[in-house]
Amino acid sequence: MKCSIFAPSHITGFFEIIDNQNPLKRGSCGAGVAMDKGVITNLKIFDTNSSDSLKTSVTINGEEDVRNTTITFKIIEIMEREFNISKLVEEKSISIDHVLEVPIGAGFGTSAACALGTALSIAKILELDITYNKATSIAHLAEIEMESGLGDVIAEVNGGITLRIKEGAPGFGVTDKMILKKDLYVICKSLGGIETSEIIGDPIHKKRINNTGRNMLSMLLKNPVPEFFLKLSNKFAMETGLLSTEVSDIINILQEESMGASMAMLGNTAFALSETPDTTLDNVIISKIDSYGCRFL
Repeated sequence: MKCSIFAPSHITGFFEIIDNQNPLKRGSCGAGVAMDKGVITNLKIFDTNSSDSLKTSVTINGEEDVRNTTITFKIIEIMEREFNISKLVEEKSISIDHVLEVPIGAGFGTSAACALGTALSIAKILELDITYNKATSIAHLAEIEMESGLGDVIAEVNGGITLRIKEGAPGFGVTDKMILKKDLYVICKSLGGIETSEIIGDPIHKKRINNTGRNMLSMLLKNPVPEFFLKLSNKFAMETGLLSTEVSDIINILQEESMGASMAMLGNTAFALSETPDTTLDNVIISKIDSYGCRFL
């Protein structure tokens, strides 16, 4: 038995952190863009003829990666706790491989994409009696527990240029999206990662992020067009102090070649939206906007 899921990568342009004692209601408001390059999760269940406890192997692009598969094992831990899935796969093993089309830890929401792929594929292949929102809310819960993200899950479920109106997991949070007049390209150049937990868990960063991002969503809702989204995102990057000189230099080049450019939150990555895939920069990632969101293949 096997199952495959595609989850788009997601770049946050600006956000505000909203706390809640209920982790399903904790998250962020803000705006970001989903890309048609993301993560394909392939899950297989096969016989092992063993009565031992649940055996699971997880790989990224076919290779072991202890650090970046922790979110997948967190999903399995939560689903075991809630649904006792080991009883459903006695004498069987699970193999999960995440095929990544974008860099890890660089502001593309890959942990959320891996979490979504894992939760949905397990729910489908084990025929759990749960809804889509319930399964994807488990991905959000894992992100909150791991401090690896706040709003990527619901944005990747939604697709497009997503406006996160109310924070929280699918079923709790509220989203909207822009109606785009034409197909747009996302052009990205990454210089590496930023540790998400070090930013969202730091009181000083959190205060600066919230003070800067608090009114941006309401402003964007009054003028929901890509150009204004990029303008607000660039303002957010500069005023929060998260923007590095190196990324700023790349943004300046991209702004001359596109509709506008900014920094991916949270990653040492510049991104732009453009009507064409053309750029003078090398070693870039070019995709189209994914308008459909996370889905079964």
